[in-house]
Amino acid sequence: MERTRFWTLRNKVLIGYGLALCFIITVIVWSLINIIRLGNAAEAILKENYQSILAAENMIDSLERQDSAILLLILDYPNEAIQQFRENENHFLLWLGRAKDNVTIPGEEKIVNDISMGYSDYLVQFSHLQTTIHSDTGNAAQFYHETVLPSFKSVRQECIQLREINQNTMFDASNKASAVSDRAFWSVFAIGSISVFVGLILSLLLASLIVKPVLQITKAAQKIAEGNYDVEVQSKSRDEIGRMANDFNGMVKKLKAYRDLNFKQILSEKQKSETIIRSIDDGLIVFNSQMKIEDINPTAARIFETKADDSKGSHLLEIVKDEKLFRYVKQSFTSETMPPPEDPDANILTVTKGQSQQHYLFSATPVHSGEDAVVSMVLLLRDITRLKELDRLKSEFVMAASHELKTPLTSIGMSISLLKEKSIHKLDPKETELLDVADEEVQRLKSLVHDLLDISRIEAGQMPLDFDSVQMELIFEKAVAVLKNQAEEKQIELSYHLPDPLPSIEADVNKITWVLTNLISNSLRYTEANGYIRLSAELAGTQIYISVTDNGAGIPYEYQSRVFDKFVQVKTEKILGGSGLGLAICKEIVRAHGGTIWLDSEPGKGSTFTFTVPVAGYENIVERSEHENQ
Repeated sequence: MERTRFWTLRNKVLIGYGLALCFIITVIVWSLINIIRLGNAAEAILKENYQSILAAENMIDSLERQDSAILLLILDYPNEAIQQFRENENHFLLWLGRAKDNVTIPGEEKIVNDISMGYSDYLVQFSHLQTTIHSDTGNAAQFYHETVLPSFKSVRQECIQLREINQNTMFDASNKASAVSDRAFWSVFAIGSISVFVGLILSLLLASLIVKPVLQITKAAQKIAEGNYDVEVQSKSRDEIGRMANDFNGMVKKLKAYRDLNFKQILSEKQKSETIIRSIDDGLIVFNSQMKIEDINPTAARIFETKADDSKGSHLLEIVKDEKLFRYVKQSFTSETMPPPEDPDANILTVTKGQSQQHYLFSATPVHSGEDAVVSMVLLLRDITRLKELDRLKSEFVMAASHELKTPLTSIGMSISLLKEKSIHKLDPKETELLDVADEEVQRLKSLVHDLLDISRIEAGQMPLDFDSVQMELIFEKAVAVLKNQAEEKQIELSYHLPDPLPSIEADVNKITWVLTNLISNSLRYTEANGYIRLSAELAGTQIYISVTDNGAGIPYEYQSRVFDKFVQVKTEKILGGSGLGLAICKEIVRAHGGTIWLDSEPGKGSTFTFTVPVAGYENIVERSEHENQ
């Protein structure tokens, strides 16, 4: 047990790198020892020999200068000669003393003594030469050549010998230092190589010890990720790696047992999900982020005239050949939540089969993996063919009823008008008031019938539109002129603003003017005195954005999404009248022009109605712009 505790992975790593550290310390210590030895050898060379060589050189130089001084004396320059000789004599004796103090080599002491004795003789001979020059000038030169010069050469030769013996000793010391350097280099190289080799072996052993089981565990984990649980990591060590391998094998066994336990349950749940998908009466398509179909129920397969099994793995556009639907589902992947469409028919897919048409309301629901990631999308196709048919029948009924009501209402109105003209003096005030109320109600019914006929014709595509190229200024002038008096009576500022220049629009002048007047009328109803109503227009791409802005009461938030529906009226404290069809007709007229209409409003701060109409001759504008850019 104690042995197992000792050979842990930590201790193995510490022992291995401890041995490598010991080798490194050995190399460092041995290198330092050799460096010290080399330093000592160099120091010995400088201390022991260099001073003697320097002394010999200076003595030779002083001796030669003294010989020159003797020649000056012979040439009859006594003062300069004596001065030069004595100065170099002192210099020579100084360096001779240093040479005596630095005797370190065998035989060097004898040479120094010989120099001293020889120089003493040389000085005695110089004194005799001086006497000879004063007594007998003719024999002075002969005395110099026969006596002084040989003594000079002897002393000089001894100095040269002193220099050479120290130089030879220095060369020997240098050779020894070189030998020490070579031995140090090869010894450090050998020890370093052994250390590197041993360290490499230890590193490989440790790497094999640690990495091999880890690689086995990694490969086993990859197999488990692929669904293969029949794996086992082999490890004979009893350290942490061995225990990790054993724990990993235990984990694999538990995972395998868990998989076997839940496989049938998962398979059952999958079958339930597939059964539910196939039993839904509405069309259902499941596809991934690459727009590849993962599942499709029989209802959806029948809608697109395909087989469910053959459709799996196909791209959505291969089955659903509708660009609008494809853009919708593609946007649902990027935005994850689809905004409500401005057009109620925007999310309706129409499929033509023979001479009949089927209509499906589609919606996409993202399937999340975790908190954020969207892994797939569920497209639901709800059959609303019957609802569309009911809507068509309702529109036809409204149109027919409106036609039927139009004639009797006209007759009733004419009758009331005749009564008011001919019997007005025969009626009392109460009867006259009743007749006026009946006339107002008939007029309101006639206006309602007229609006119903208009919206029915627009929805049925039977209202003719006379498209023409027209300037926005003309439309604004006509709309403002119609309601200018009403605005002045209520003390409301009615104005318009147009940027310059603004291209013409392609529209039916009367219908677009009617839209503007209807929007201005609504603003007049909800704007108090001293308020304002402003018309504006701006160019945005191929569309002109036309806006009607007021600072009236605004529209409550609960009505803003329904103001363009039929028979929707905003409830206020005032009874403002109206049929609730004006904005619905505006919407249909704008749609017939290929535009859209929307509302921006904040209760208490006013409203802005905006709609778009196409620019006239857009193709010519594009061509002209491209030509100018070139």
